[in-house]
Amino acid sequence: MSNALISLISVIIVIAIAFFLASRFKISSRYERKPEKLNSWNRQDIGEDPSTNGRS
Repeated sequence: MSNALISLISVIIVIAIAFFLASRFKISSRYERKPEKLNSWNRQDIGEDPSTNGRS
């Protein structure tokens, strides 16, 4: 086998393992949670006016 083919197979295996681990542990979901209580800064992030109560 040539070195290029061995390198290509190695890269494919590493990418497959990385995707498997990312889906298994779901690391990104930790950073996508919404806070339970919205303060004025959080309300600005979602487009609400912090000068009003914000709860209709």
